[in-house]
Amino acid sequence: MTYLKFDKALMVNLQQSLTKELLQTNKSGAYSYSTIVDCNTRKYHGLLVIPVPELDGKNHVLVSSLDTTVIQHGAEFNLGLHKYQGDNYSPQGHKYIREFECDSNPSTIYRVGGVILSKEKIFVSHENRILIKYTLLEAHSPTKLRLRPFLAFRSINDLCKENNYVNKDYQPVDNGIKMCLYHGYPELHMQLSAKNEFHYSPDWYRNIEYLKEQERGYDFKEDLFVPGYFELPIKKDESIYFSAGISAIQPATMQKMFEEEKSIRTPRNSFTNSLKNAAYQFYNKHPDGQRYLLAGYPWFECRARDMFVALPGCTLAAEDPGLFDAIMETGEKGLRNYMEHKAAGCAITEIDAPDVLLWMIWAVQQYAKDQGVEKCAGKYNKLLFDALDFIIGQKHEKLILHSNGLLFTNGKEQPVSWMNSTMYGKPLVPRTGYLVEFNALWYNALCFASEMAAQVGRAELQTKYSELAQKAGTSFVEVFRNDYGYLYDFVDGQAVDWSVRPNQIFAVSLDFSPLDKMQKKQVLDIVTKELLTPKGLRTLSPKSLGYNPIFQGSESRRTWAYHQGTAWAWLIGPYVEAYLKVHKIRGLNFAERIIYGFEDDLTDRGIGTISELYDGNPPYWGRGAVSFAMSVAEILRIKQIIKVMSANTTQG
Repeated sequence: MTYLKFDKALMVNLQQSLTKELLQTNKSGAYSYSTIVDCNTRKYHGLLVIPVPELDGKNHVLVSSLDTTVIQHGAEFNLGLHKYQGDNYSPQGHKYIREFECDSNPSTIYRVGGVILSKEKIFVSHENRILIKYTLLEAHSPTKLRLRPFLAFRSINDLCKENNYVNKDYQPVDNGIKMCLYHGYPELHMQLSAKNEFHYSPDWYRNIEYLKEQERGYDFKEDLFVPGYFELPIKKDESIYFSAGISAIQPATMQKMFEEEKSIRTPRNSFTNSLKNAAYQFYNKHPDGQRYLLAGYPWFECRARDMFVALPGCTLAAEDPGLFDAIMETGEKGLRNYMEHKAAGCAITEIDAPDVLLWMIWAVQQYAKDQGVEKCAGKYNKLLFDALDFIIGQKHEKLILHSNGLLFTNGKEQPVSWMNSTMYGKPLVPRTGYLVEFNALWYNALCFASEMAAQVGRAELQTKYSELAQKAGTSFVEVFRNDYGYLYDFVDGQAVDWSVRPNQIFAVSLDFSPLDKMQKKQVLDIVTKELLTPKGLRTLSPKSLGYNPIFQGSESRRTWAYHQGTAWAWLIGPYVEAYLKVHKIRGLNFAERIIYGFEDDLTDRGIGTISELYDGNPPYWGRGAVSFAMSVAEILRIKQIIKVMSANTTQG
C-alpha cells in the first residue's frame, strides 16, 4: 500500500493541491521544490535551486519549472501550470493528473485521451542536478514530448523581471544545450537521454504570480525567460530522461544514475521513515568535506543552536551515529575557534549565541545515552570540559557566571535565546538576566559533566562540577519558582517575567533537574493546561496580554506573532520527555497519541515533513519554514524514547 498518495479528486482541486509542497535536496545545499501539481507559489520554488559560491554562496533559482506537452495526432496537451493575474491558470495541466505519490521519489501519472504518461523526479546526491524520468505507459498512436524550460537565474530572495541584459545565446551539447543567462552564474546544461530537436524561440513569459508571496505582502510577479523547447518521439513502455545541471552528463548514464539514486533513498512508506527521509534532507556536505545540518528549508542556513538541538534526533534517532560524529567534527571546529577568538572556519552562523555551548553539551549527553558513556567519553570529554571551563572562567562574552551559581545574559539590545524575533532592531521578546532554560541547561550540564569526569577518573573535575551544580540548583529554585507553582521565564534583578512560556519545561525534561517531584509536576501541569496544543507548545499563554496566535499576513504581523502565542513543534520533544519523567510508564499512551498526532502533517503543507511552527489556535495551520530541522528531529527523538521505554516495559 502506498503511504503518501493523492488521487485525482485532490490534485485537480487547486484550493487543496496548491497548499501541498514537496521538497527534494541534494544534501549539499541545493534543492528542488514546488507544489505537488508543479505550480510554483513562492519565489523560493524552483526545479533546480543551487548555491552559487561565485556570487554570494546563497541559493539561486536556475530552472524555475519545466512544462511538458504531449503531442498526438497534431493535438497538443500542455501539462504545465502557472498562475497569472485574476486567478487565471494557464495551461491547466493539473486537470490531466490521475494520481500522485512520493513514497520513494515524486511520481505523477497523467492521462490525456488514450495516453498515460508517468513523470518521476529525483535530485542527485551531492551534485547540482535534477533528473526527470518520463515513461509512456499507454499510447495507441505515435506520440511526441515537448519540454519547455522556464529559466530565472536569480537569488531565491529576488524576482526576475524582463530585461535587456539576458544572454540568449546557447551552445549545443550531447542531446541538449548549455547556456548562461547572466555573468557570474555557472553554465546550465539541459540534456535528454535520447536524440531530440531543440527549437530556439527565445521569449519572456510575463507576470507569473506567486500566491504565497502575495499573501506575505511581498512582490509576487515574475517574468521568466524561455529559450525554446526540446521535442522528441516516445514509444509505449519507453523511458526518456531529462537532466538539468551545471555540468554535462553522458546521456547513456542517465538511467543508471536515476536508478542508483532511487535505490539509496529512505522510502516514505511509514511515519518513521518519512521523518528519517526528512531528516536526511537537512544534511549538508560542503566541497571541503565539512558537514552540517541546515536549520530548515527553503530559506534557513546552518545556525549553531538549531544544529545542536536537531543533531541527536536527525542522526542518533535516525540510527546513524556516524553522521552525528561527522557533523560534530565540524561543530567542534567552529566552537573551538570561537573559544580561541579565531574566525569560525566553517559555515555555522550565530555560534556566539550564549546558549550554544549549553545545547552542544545536551547533544553530547544524548550521544552518551545512545552510544554508551565510555564511547562518549573517548570522543567528547575534552570538548565537554573545555566548554564548561570556558564558561566558568568568564570567557564567554555573552554569559556571566554569578556568585549564586547561575548564568546571566544581557538580552535587552539583541535577542540571546531561540526566541529571537526583532522589530526595528530590538528584541520583541526582550528576555534578559537569568533565563530559565539557560540555567536549566546549565545545571544539567554540570551534573552530566560531573558524571563524565568520574568516568574518566578526573576526581578534581567531578568535585568542581558537582559543587557548582549544587549551588546552581539551590539558586535556581529560589530565583525562578513562584508562589503559583510555575517558573518565571526570566529574572533581571527585581524584575521578573510572569508570562507563562514554554521555556520552563526544560527544568522538567532534562535528565538532571533542580526541581523535586512535586515541583516538576506543578510546572508540567500548568504547561499542559495553558500551552499544550496538538502541534506543539504555545510560546505564550492565551491568558497573557499580547497573546497573538496566528502567524499570517505581512512581515510585521508575522513578526509580532512569531513568539507570542504560536505553537512550535520542536517543543513537543521536551514536553513529552517531561511528561514521561513525571508519569513514567503510565504516560506512554498519552505520549504516543501526541506524537502520532503529527502524522497527519505528512500529507498537509510540506509532504513527508514537519513545519517550523503552527497557529496557536485551531485549526492549527502549519506556518513558517515548510521543513524545519528541530521539528523533525524532536519528533524522531521522542519516538525513539517511547520505543525504548515501551520495549523495557514489555520485557519487565
